Amino acid sequence: MIKPWIFELFGSPVRGGDATPAETADHYRWHLDLWRRAEALGFEGIFFSEHHFGLGFSPSPNLLIAHIAAVTKTLRLGVMGVVLPYYQPWRVVEEIGMLDHLTGGRLEIGTASGIPQEMARINLSVEEANERNAEIVEILDKALLNPVITHRGKYWNIDELRIAPRPLQNPPPRWTTVVSIESARKAARRGSKLCTGFHAIDRIETIFDAYREEARKHGHPAGPDDLAIRRNVIVAADETEAVETARTATRLYKEALTHDPRFSESPVPDAPGPTHGFSVGADEFIAGTGPQVADQIIAQCRRVGCGHFLSTMSRNPGRDNRMAAFELYGREVIPRLRRAEVAS
Repeated sequence: MIKPWIFELFGSPVRGGDATPAETADHYRWHLDLWRRAEALGFEGIFFSEHHFGLGFSPSPNLLIAHIAAVTKTLRLGVMGVVLPYYQPWRVVEEIGMLDHLTGGRLEIGTASGIPQEMARINLSVEEANERNAEIVEILDKALLNPVITHRGKYWNIDELRIAPRPLQNPPPRWTTVVSIESARKAARRGSKLCTGFHAIDRIETIFDAYREEARKHGHPAGPDDLAIRRNVIVAADETEAVETARTATRLYKEALTHDPRFSESPVPDAPGPTHGFSVGADEFIAGTGPQVADQIIAQCRRVGCGHFLSTMSRNPGRDNRMAAFELYGREVIPRLRRAEVAS
């Protein structure tokens, strides 16, 4: 089975993020209705993103999780991922405990170190962000196993600190977003699940193979349920319409990514250093009718042995088109994904 998720960017309703209060209120209302609809359509869950300073409208995505949890029953909910360098570690763990209870044990924990152009706005270097991220991950992993923790590090020193409430799940699933082999191996060593995107499918296969190899070395073999691909998906009743929409969306997507110093028009190999580059592969946009989209998703997941698929479905222009795409995805794509078999 391939579990279908929404990866929700939740961008600003206007370019540049300068929306009026009325536009903002309407934007939230419409999306809240859309996300509630996801449960009836058969989605496994929603992963929200965290962005700041106008790049997104969910700078505190845990608030969205708490709201959606109250109006749904089965959707799993998480952030892919919480930008750890912006937080105190005990606050992260405390909110995880609260949210796991508020969701009734439906929480997924996703973490990330952040994107350079946002960190630069608050004079946080990539090097420091990576250090802080690694240290908070260490504290987080300790706290999920033990109610009282002690830690000695560069940024935090903690003595016999009791963190409550404890999560309902023991513990909630942990995810790490990566674009490199090195980061995938780190995630495998700590037993975190893995999500990646952007790259061509052969590059993702290499990243996942490295993750599986490292996981085996550390005594916890990884299978399809530990791996996720995130892709942009455009589905429509008419193939020509979907492909044309994807062509325009791809161009705009790459233009937006030029603000990220990690982005390259050409494939980027792993290299030592504080950050890793990425390019957008030809497989990043999946477009077509419902059956065509399902076939493409299944083919990619089977190629790399992946049991989770995260769809970014915000590229369709106009609310009516976007809602229609969600309905079509629920009717024609999700049932086929859930029937598909993926070899370990």
